[in-house]
Amino acid sequence: MTETLTPDTALTKPLDAAAVEAELETLAKRYRAAGGLGIQILNLLGGSADSLLDKLPAPVRNGLDSATQQALLLAMQGANGSRRVVPDQPAGVNRAVSAAMGAAGGLGGLPGALVELPATTAFLLRSIQGVAAEEGFDPEAENVRFDCIRVFAAAGPLASDDGADLGFLTLRLGLTGGALQKMIAQIAPRLSVVLGQKLATQTVPVLGAVAGATTNFVYAGYYQEMARVHFGLRRLAVAADQPHEVLVQRLQDRLLAPR
Repeated sequence: MTETLTPDTALTKPLDAAAVEAELETLAKRYRAAGGLGIQILNLLGGSADSLLDKLPAPVRNGLDSATQQALLLAMQGANGSRRVVPDQPAGVNRAVSAAMGAAGGLGGLPGALVELPATTAFLLRSIQGVAAEEGFDPEAENVRFDCIRVFAAAGPLASDDGADLGFLTLRLGLTGGALQKMIAQIAPRLSVVLGQKLATQTVPVLGAVAGATTNFVYAGYYQEMARVHFGLRRLAVAADQPHEVLVQRLQDRLLAPR
């Protein structure tokens, strides 16, 4: 699939081997730091990732998959529209706004969190699109829009299987008429667990708005970093004139290697 880059990202000379290695190391550090920080902060809220979902009522747990699919579809529409009205913001501003949204949702307990969740999903997707633009990609291009959804395949900072998280680097689908729905259907079950954990942290007694704000702050940072890894790798493939799959494998080898 051809990547859609803005004109200023075109390079006349591929990066040399040393520069490619340096870029891969930077991306690997971003990936490791994003998950580690999220786990540490969310653990402060109390409760383990395995027990958080048990805090949700059964009807909520059972409807998470379908709710997540619907949230992603609506988020894509809302995020694309908002970029035409409001310019992209720095990462710190995005995290602050996301935290404020989580605090507002947390004030209302679970009902408030359920209302806030689709809005947060749209905001996270919007921030991912902003990262794509920073890396030189056109967020309006169809394949880039799909890649923004693919970043959600990285699940979240509470995901326990780090190896499975690497799947977001290689997940690809043909751009057929139903590709977006098919991709969301693949991603939604795993993401629904993560979003369910987010909902559960906002039902912890006493913490309320603090839990919502902290969780959103962590998630905004996490997905922005995952987006930088995803689109940074795609930009590197163009700049180094190397197959994307080769660079993916080299990055995965770094991430999975014992330290």
